[in-house]
Amino acid sequence: MVWRTVLLDPHDLSASDEPTDIEEEITDDISPLRADVGPDQVGQRLDRCLSDWLTEHSRARLQRWIEEGAVLVNGQVVRPSRLLRLNDKIEVCPPAADPQGEWIAEALPLTICFEDDDVLVIDKPAGLVVHPAAGHPCGTLLNGLLFYCPALRHVPRAGIVHRLDRDTTGLMAVAKTLQAQTELVRQLQARTVRRIYLALAWGRLEGSRSVAANIGRDPTDRQRMAVMAEHHGKTAVTHFEALGLGNLSGRPITLLECRLETGRTHQIRVHLQSIGMPIVGDQTYHQGAPRGPAPAGLSRQALHATLLEFDHPRSKVALTQKAPPPPDFQAAVAAAGISPDRLAHD
Repeated sequence: MVWRTVLLDPHDLSASDEPTDIEEEITDDISPLRADVGPDQVGQRLDRCLSDWLTEHSRARLQRWIEEGAVLVNGQVVRPSRLLRLNDKIEVCPPAADPQGEWIAEALPLTICFEDDDVLVIDKPAGLVVHPAAGHPCGTLLNGLLFYCPALRHVPRAGIVHRLDRDTTGLMAVAKTLQAQTELVRQLQARTVRRIYLALAWGRLEGSRSVAANIGRDPTDRQRMAVMAEHHGKTAVTHFEALGLGNLSGRPITLLECRLETGRTHQIRVHLQSIGMPIVGDQTYHQGAPRGPAPAGLSRQALHATLLEFDHPRSKVALTQKAPPPPDFQAAVAAAGISPDRLAHD
């Protein structure tokens, strides 16, 4: 396959495989890219073929372009799964970008766990929104990052490659260069980034359990996610291991280690609710939780990203960062009668 017009823009980068409400940045002053399918591409899926060649773009982004009609095969709109035939003619016309707006740099307190010329690892506190959105243009992690490191204004999303919910605490990686962001995105897509969370959940679990259940938007409430029937939503797999058992407000509780195999919006919270073990303090996914005031003063979901490990984008050496949960989480663990030693990770 020979591309006849260069499309790739080094300032255009996809997000991770985690679904977000962030609009992806797509430059709108790019000439169409056209190609003829050669023998080596015959039988390949269209989306897979494009992702092999347009390596600066994620497969998820390319799939969306195909579905939106920005990619034509022989002049026709097709599905991402379309199998290519010899001499098929492919044309890619990226959709116009929505205006990004002017992000404001703000002096916000940030806990930096690791920093070098390529990456930052921060420990996000509860209550901090990751990215500006409609009606919330400032006071976010992105605003704080732009103040701390003004050069991040030249990196898509100020280097953010994945996010945590507003009231989930813990470790996040931020890329300081486009090259580092591209590499971290690829690791997220390949599911080689190791992410371990701690959660306090209502109910009792002994040993370990894995939940494999598709997740999609709740059809009755678009602000929520839900477990979906087979062939609907997106594949989601979470592995849980019990670290300690206790009681809060007279109800059994379990301290869990949660390992993400995929990274879907609200994945841990939705999967735990689906097995009848909602997270303590979760105000959205609380079906099955006891009613009444927040136990141990915990007014948010007891979910903390405690370990983050990825290959450094430049050296390729594994970089592992750990962060203990904040005081409110630790106080709830103590109130439940669970040893604080169970919070440590090797």
